[in-house]
Amino acid sequence: MTDAALELVLRRDRAVVLAALGALAALAWAYILWLAAAMEADHAAKTDMSGMGMAGMDMAEMAGPSLRAWGATEFGFMFVMWAVMMVGMMLPSAAPMVLIYASVARQAQARHKPFAATAWFAGGYLLAWTIFALVATLVQWLLEHALLLTPMMVSASTALGGAILMAAGVYQWTPLKDACLSQCQSPLLFIQRHGGFRNEPWAALRLGTGHGLYCIGCCWALMALLFVGGVMNVLWITGIAILVLVEKITPAGWWIARITGAAFIGAGAWLLALAL
Repeated sequence: MTDAALELVLRRDRAVVLAALGALAALAWAYILWLAAAMEADHAAKTDMSGMGMAGMDMAEMAGPSLRAWGATEFGFMFVMWAVMMVGMMLPSAAPMVLIYASVARQAQARHKPFAATAWFAGGYLLAWTIFALVATLVQWLLEHALLLTPMMVSASTALGGAILMAAGVYQWTPLKDACLSQCQSPLLFIQRHGGFRNEPWAALRLGTGHGLYCIGCCWALMALLFVGGVMNVLWITGIAILVLVEKITPAGWWIARITGAAFIGAGAWLLALAL
């Protein structure tokens, strides 16, 4: 295959991979928007009904009956919600890594030295975030069981919100954050440091999972902020997703992490002061 023909094929493959990632992210965001609107409408309807029949009760008493014990169905629903939300939030920032893998895979195939398909690598990345979604679901269950979340999945405690903000802010300044962020900012270097491109599907899956774990190490504290602003607050979700993307793909990502960390610490301190 000539260089010109190879470049044409690479462009086509990049377009296909980018379209697939875009479609998957778009479907995830469509689900997020639909679910957020449905939950808001359901909450408004319950609030109206409570107001009509219980005019003498305060808001805490009105909200209380909406919190109920989780069964397998509720847990499964919340797990799916978190998993889809992680796909929508994290795929855009993972696109550069996946595109690099796809381009090198095509070049290797043209030289008759193919390795595992891009889907295995991307699947490993999403597997890591699916595991994170399971952990997040468990944390949400614990917070709701302790009555620390409202029915709209927002922190019911000013002190808890302040503590989460301060913890997230401090983490933005830690060496662990820096180490994980550096792995996410240099896709090709990450692959070279972790065994390179392999032709076994399980190895590509493991490589993608490893990259996903580094991304979790980089972003888990930011995801915890969803419990402050609202797990289904679309503006909050969008803001965090944009912050993750900017941290990973811009040269100033390290400084952005520091600046936002300082802002989180300040906001958390203010909320803790209010809680005193």
